[in-house]
Amino acid sequence: MPDDVRIWVVAGSFRARAGAEQQLTAALANYVVLTRMRPHCRNVDLVASATQRGRMLVIEKWDDPEAPRDHLDQPETVDMARAAVPLLTEKPDLDLYEAVSAQDMEEPGR
Repeated sequence: MPDDVRIWVVAGSFRARAGAEQQLTAALANYVVLTRMRPHCRNVDLVASATQRGRMLVIEKWDDPEAPRDHLDQPETVDMARAAVPLLTEKPDLDLYEAVSAQDMEEPGR
């Protein structure tokens, strides 16, 4: 990556309890929409596993290293956690990464 472009990625893997897949999808989708509006958020995606029913991945891209940490205390994160935790089979797997190679398309006017 060019030296002047740095991206930090948060990846969160979630596993829904049987029968709670739609509820978890809704909670995570709402979180994604709200998170996209946060300062320093470049993008957030929600994807569902094609091989494991109920497994979902949230991928967040940030242009400031402190932004993902600060985002943990924001209302949409707290609300998502409250909604999602009872729907999970296990604790979500969350980690912060520094991108080695990434390409993001800038939105017009950004």
